[in-house]
Amino acid sequence: MTHYILVHGAWEGSWSWDYVRPTLERQGHTVTALNLHGGSDDGKNITNVTMDSYVDTVVNAINQLDHKVVLVGHSMAGTVISLVAEQVPAKIQKLVYVAAFLLGNGDSVLEAMQRDPNGEFLPELIFSDDQSSAQALEQTWRSKAFHDVRENRILEALPLLLGVGQATEPFMAKMVLSQERFGSVPKVYIRTAIDKMVSPKLQEEMLQNWKTDEVLELNSGHFPTLSMPETLAELLL
Repeated sequence: MTHYILVHGAWEGSWSWDYVRPTLERQGHTVTALNLHGGSDDGKNITNVTMDSYVDTVVNAINQLDHKVVLVGHSMAGTVISLVAEQVPAKIQKLVYVAAFLLGNGDSVLEAMQRDPNGEFLPELIFSDDQSSAQALEQTWRSKAFHDVRENRILEALPLLLGVGQATEPFMAKMVLSQERFGSVPKVYIRTAIDKMVSPKLQEEMLQNWKTDEVLELNSGHFPTLSMPETLAELLL
């Protein structure tokens, strides 16, 4: 059986995988949904939230295990799982990117979003005065992120997102990746065809950065974890 470690994107917490994990667990697999420092169900001070802290959280969880894992990252967590694979490639069976940032060496999430002409989320973010954090309004979440998510799930997610500041340091962190380590780990990319946050055009561009063993697609917005979690889980299986 497989051990899946699920890593959430920016603003979210481990709750964002709640609809995905039951399908995996019913098949007898082990599932760990990690909560990164500063996620919406974590009380840590946002000033302590960095890309390094994200990566350390995942590496520490993996190093406690005596077996390989399938490491799944959604959205910004694509950068996290890439950097984890650079550190502990021998511990990872496969990397799975779900509408995620598959960046080249030296790139950053912010730079990728800035060059995405079809990305509709970044222009609507509200930054703090010192630029250390950002958040989005309800209408932005509804129209740019959850446009294909059923209402009851939107209503569950919004209280966990509204008023939550996401640290900007991880968005600006530059990738340091090598072909020898990160490049050697098998990779699967799950595209989201109607994504307004990480557009299909940007996803296609990022797929040119590294050899990918398989590319799958969902007719989903940025959050298939909420809009079609059972279908997403079947792809993970």
